[in-house]
Amino acid sequence: MPIPRSILTKDDPVDLDLELVAGAWPDDLTGHFVVSSSDQRTHPVHAFFGDGILARLALRPGTGGAPPARFAWRPRVIDTPSVRLRRKRPDLFLAGPVGTSSPWGFVNCANTAPLPWGERLFATWDAGRPVEVDPVTLGFVAEVGHRDGWKPTIDQAVLPLVSSSAHPVVDPDRDCLWTVSRDVMSGVVSVVRYDGHGRDVRRWEVEGAVLPQATHTITQTRNWLVLADTAYKVDVQEIFGADRTVANNPDGPVLLIRKDDLDPARATVPCREFRIAPEVNHFYARYDDSGGQVEIVMEHTPGVDIGMYLREDDVDAFGRPVDPALRGMYCHGMTPALTTVLRFDPETGRVAERARACDPSRWWQAELSAIDWSREGVANPTRHHMIFLGFHPEAVNQRALRNYGDRVDPSLFPAEETPAVLATLDRGDLKPLSEWTFALDDYPTSPSFVPRGLGAPGRSAYAGADPGGHDGYLVVAVHNDDRFRVEVFDAANVSHGPVAVLAPPRGTVLPFLVHSAWMPEAVPAAPGLDRLRFADDLDGRLDRLDPDLAAVAREVADELDDRG
Repeated sequence: MPIPRSILTKDDPVDLDLELVAGAWPDDLTGHFVVSSSDQRTHPVHAFFGDGILARLALRPGTGGAPPARFAWRPRVIDTPSVRLRRKRPDLFLAGPVGTSSPWGFVNCANTAPLPWGERLFATWDAGRPVEVDPVTLGFVAEVGHRDGWKPTIDQAVLPLVSSSAHPVVDPDRDCLWTVSRDVMSGVVSVVRYDGHGRDVRRWEVEGAVLPQATHTITQTRNWLVLADTAYKVDVQEIFGADRTVANNPDGPVLLIRKDDLDPARATVPCREFRIAPEVNHFYARYDDSGGQVEIVMEHTPGVDIGMYLREDDVDAFGRPVDPALRGMYCHGMTPALTTVLRFDPETGRVAERARACDPSRWWQAELSAIDWSREGVANPTRHHMIFLGFHPEAVNQRALRNYGDRVDPSLFPAEETPAVLATLDRGDLKPLSEWTFALDDYPTSPSFVPRGLGAPGRSAYAGADPGGHDGYLVVAVHNDDRFRVEVFDAANVSHGPVAVLAPPRGTVLPFLVHSAWMPEAVPAAPGLDRLRFADDLDGRLDRLDPDLAAVAREVADELDDRG
């Protein structure tokens, strides 16, 4: 049973002081590793939809509250308004296959990805506004932008359903955050800009554009925003209790939007529309587009259906009963992984494939890849570091195989489970440069790149002395039923294996971690910045609620204001 049975543990998040159990800790490894998780104690039907937890690991020993020679791991449930409402009336929250609803509205889980922005930190989700948290306490600071600015899919009394992106981008030239708002019913999509202050966002509807499934990721170049239809499809019948019968679309549109067209005086914006196949989930553009073309690493996801989750009555890919310990886990990949480098020409409308990586022994890539996110690193990236999770038939159910039919070829299935691999690819041609194979019972999570040589003259705050992704470290959290670990690799050669390993006492396990990021330092959230207050979202729409429920919402607003 290679997938750790502890991966959906419902234990309370607790502070840990990790010990160096192997290797030597690099003197030049600094900053903070931050990672998102889904709180399994909220009993979601789908494991992805628990309340958001953020954990921060201080990468210097004896800091962040840890004793000497120990490393502080500090997890916190993000105390958003929806979490606070749930704590007051847990009996009124109903978990479903696509999230949790209540009389106040839809829970913003904020559980998928941490997003650093300078000294600030945000947590994101696909069905909610980005949430700012304090980088030190990891406590809730504010949601981004008044709900009316997002044009919610369902404008509920207190907690609107905002279909957004789990991976917004921070514009290093404009010092703003770009993301999206999408109408779940029509697929109509809008670009959203947040300038980092104030209680509102700006929104432009993309003219004539529809993204029929989701917008899990957006990316950018200096002059263009890139939106793509991503492989997650809602099955309306499933929401009302039926079996999931849909399959993700095999292809989809890609939209290029010129940033200069996003004029505050207009309400809509034109786009250049392309179409690619197969479907895609995460993708990363080279920021430098001085040649006139937009170059993107596309991590395709054929045969991956995150919307499908495992049930107690499921049968796996090999016809065996699914272990009840995996109930709620998402369905794993049914095809080998495929990664491409595509070039989009906005003038001609053509798409050219520059490189392709498809090794039949590499099975699906679900975690966010590690790249150098500094201004210099995204302009001229040199390395792309990926986790391939391996083939796990126990996490592929027959329901998914039926839905995908001949789009999945079972003859490609290995005879047994295969281990995860950390691989480094050349950013230009996707040539494999080095790799590390984990033990079969390990389940590695999203890696993060940490540069060497911070503070080099002329470099931005997140850049090392030699940017691009090759000069630094990769930090990877690894699930295992024995105990979870944090492993550190030299980004120049992961084949050497971990240079250092941190771990808690044996038997210490965590619920599954999603995406991670790195920050050079953690400082308290600026107190004087103008941000949205939860009270700003409370208006006449409260009259839709029973008076006692409206009073609970006002009570939460007062608590957040008093916290100051």
